[in-house]
Amino acid sequence: MQSLQGKKALITGGSRGIGRATAIELAKEGVELAIVGRSQENLDQVERELRDMGATVVTAQADVADEQAVSEAVKKIERELGTIDILVNNAGVAARGSFQELETADWEKVLNINIMGIVHITKAVLPGMIENNRGDIINISSMSGLKGTKGSSAYSASKFAVIGMSEGLMQEVRPHNIRVSVLTPSLVETDLTRGRDNHERDPEKFTQAEDLAEFMVSQLKLEQRTFVKTAALWATNPF
Repeated sequence: MQSLQGKKALITGGSRGIGRATAIELAKEGVELAIVGRSQENLDQVERELRDMGATVVTAQADVADEQAVSEAVKKIERELGTIDILVNNAGVAARGSFQELETADWEKVLNINIMGIVHITKAVLPGMIENNRGDIINISSMSGLKGTKGSSAYSASKFAVIGMSEGLMQEVRPHNIRVSVLTPSLVETDLTRGRDNHERDPEKFTQAEDLAEFMVSQLKLEQRTFVKTAALWATNPF
């Protein structure tokens, strides 16, 4: 397996949940980190945590739905850190409710963050990867991107779109030795999902953010000649 030491990774939504866990796992491998998030308070907290581990870290406050803010954030990161080798598109939001209940604003928020956010950040980072003739892009979708369920029409639509976009992008950038992976986890115990339903459940039985982070690190360490195109990670026995 290849070493990740000295590589530079950008993680969106990297101050909490899956993003934070991924940043910590990559820091253990000697990866230099860039974290993009909306909350400066949360960014400051994860920056302190990562620096205490001895990691090199740069943060930038930006809403991934805002193309101009993303462009400025990536320029700042590349000035301070250099060209990005690994991009983890993790930022996302959910909107639960029946099709009739969800307002147009709910749809726009979910689609603008969950799909256009990936478009904006990837467009900003991709030229550097192409110039270096290598790179890794990991897009976080969901099991809701494989099967729609009642009450999740907007979220499922966005996550289906992530899979389709990832497939098309993967075919385009393979000649540049850039790997594009898409993950479709079932419920992961994070702030986004905690307390989502009304019935009691044991959070320890569900996939944890750290599990997903460890998987991503292991796939990034595969030799550049091969990659995991898609992966569905499910809790073994959540019942």
